[in-house]
Amino acid sequence: MAFSRDWLLEDSPGSRLQARLGRLYRVLLALGRNPLAVIGAAIVLALILAALAAPLLATHSPTAQNLSARLTPPGGAYWMGTDELGRDIYSRVIYGAQITLAIVLLVAVIAAPVGLIVGAVAGYFGGWIDRILMGITDIFLSMPKLILALAFVAALGPGIENAIIAIAIATWPGYARIARAETLTFRNSEFIAAVELQGASPFRVIALHILPLCTSSMIIRVTLDMAGIILTAAGLGFIGLGAQPPLPEWGAMISRGRAFILDQWWVATMPGFAIIAVSLGFCFLGDGLRDVLDPKHGEKG
Repeated sequence: MAFSRDWLLEDSPGSRLQARLGRLYRVLLALGRNPLAVIGAAIVLALILAALAAPLLATHSPTAQNLSARLTPPGGAYWMGTDELGRDIYSRVIYGAQITLAIVLLVAVIAAPVGLIVGAVAGYFGGWIDRILMGITDIFLSMPKLILALAFVAALGPGIENAIIAIAIATWPGYARIARAETLTFRNSEFIAAVELQGASPFRVIALHILPLCTSSMIIRVTLDMAGIILTAAGLGFIGLGAQPPLPEWGAMISRGRAFILDQWWVATMPGFAIIAVSLGFCFLGDGLRDVLDPKHGEKG
């Protein structure tokens, strides 16, 4: 079947597939009209491509040392210069994209479903269940995310796996709050009452009717939170509690390069630019998705 423009934009779709493809096409068209969203999507796509094609894009090994070329400034042989051990910074930044992408994806996969389920359950049942779940959520929200992640990773021990778990633990409460607020808006709606009258169990109502309705807001929040996740991971790496040497994690690279910041600026600056660029990319893309997927925001605008 040819997916023509007219078929995708048809007002009365003939199937669920046509309706879903049409909605996706409209979202892409709306994003394409937002310059910042396009820039953000391009940066995020570049991060993904760099992570997937790191062996092809890197010009040197990210861990191989060459002391004879230590602290070489950016040039023909080393595009971003070398660090104090003679390792190519460009190759380490490229391979660092793999670590960054893995962190944001794993944190999102762990934290978003947990927060979504907790918030939906609290909003649907209300009463003492809501008070207990939201009380726990408020305890986590009362502390800064980086401080909370530091506490958990200090208890779990340094390492990228423990850093991912700690960041996920510090991130899920925000998603729970959003899911609860969304659930409360349609908890007493007629379509929920109709499903309940048909004998649907609370689990079925939450899983098949409430959670899908919270998806759009969750996608927006997760995308916007990616920048914070990257900065938190870099902060943990900076103080030595994240990815351990010789892994080319951007925060750890900045930490090692701060001793040379005045004379050999490129050692810390290049991974710093990577963090800033990727964080801005996720922020731009998240803002664009919010404009497209959040009708309330669109009405306010």
